[in-house]
Amino acid sequence: MKNLKANVTVDAKGLACPMPIVKTKKAINELEAGQVLEVQATDKGSKVDIKAWAESTGHQYLGTVEDGEVLKHFLRKSSNEETIERKYPNVITNEELEKKLEANETIVVLDVREAAEYAFTHIPNAISIPLGELEQRVHELNKDDEIYIVCRTGNRSDLAAQKLTEHGFTKVYNVVPGMSQWTGMTSGINR
Repeated sequence: MKNLKANVTVDAKGLACPMPIVKTKKAINELEAGQVLEVQATDKGSKVDIKAWAESTGHQYLGTVEDGEVLKHFLRKSSNEETIERKYPNVITNEELEKKLEANETIVVLDVREAAEYAFTHIPNAISIPLGELEQRVHELNKDDEIYIVCRTGNRSDLAAQKLTEHGFTKVYNVVPGMSQWTGMTSGINR
């Protein structure tokens, strides 16, 4: 639970539909792309409403945590990352990574999504280093390891692969399309 850090928290407790959505929309408009919003609500219908709203607007619904009577909804503001051109040449598919994991190959899976994204669902034993922290935490990785980098769509992982290569890593692979279409085993907070 301590990994669930939001950039902004909205208090919609005690409010009925449509007010949690109204407050969510206003708050997310003020966030920068990629930042995480926590919406605290007591309206039981807010879980379905906020998830549907996020999907209809292109923002990422991460999940909901129940804390007593309070529902804590986590969303990530979308960006134009879907239009970023991938530049890193060493790419493997989700299916290829899944086969390596099933075969118990000695590899490292590096998840460069935000901590809240990782907390809700991730590949078991994946190392979480958000892209924005990679530069400062690169020393936590071993240059001799085979490193498979995942994010939500393959774009942040592309940037991470380029960064690691700049730091002298040679066995680095970008996994596409990433967690948005991952069908293998996962760990994390139940949705």
